[in-house]
Amino acid sequence: VFGKMVEETEGSWGLVLVYLLTAAGAAAAAFWLQPAVVRGAVTVSLGASGAIFGLFAVSVLTRLSWDPRKLLEGLILGNFVVRQVLQEAQAQAAGGLSIGGLQVAHIAHLGGALAGVLLVWLLSKLPDPDAKASR
Repeated sequence: VFGKMVEETEGSWGLVLVYLLTAAGAAAAAFWLQPAVVRGAVTVSLGASGAIFGLFAVSVLTRLSWDPRKLLEGLILGNFVVRQVLQEAQAQAAGGLSIGGLQVAHIAHLGGALAGVLLVWLLSKLPDPDAKASR
């Protein structure tokens, strides 16, 4: 769902780039902020969930506009995304969640979401090529 929404606003290649960049942000957060050893075991981070959190953030932020339909979509999705991010932060602060002896990389989820926010912010600072063409 969120990938399709990003693809609608950014195109197919935009979706691929957003996915890869937010995955890199999630991996960087896990690498730098996750402890290397937990309870005597080396930690390894694996999965795509950090990039999914990045897609969450990008899909909501690109929907925020003065168009009433897009604004309503952004608010509804934003509510879901904010709740998910807050749950991840709360789980991380509480020491994390283990499932079947495996630790969930909450910090990677938060890193992916932050990478999505930063990506949208950075892209908003670039000049609009359509505005130049219409002059």
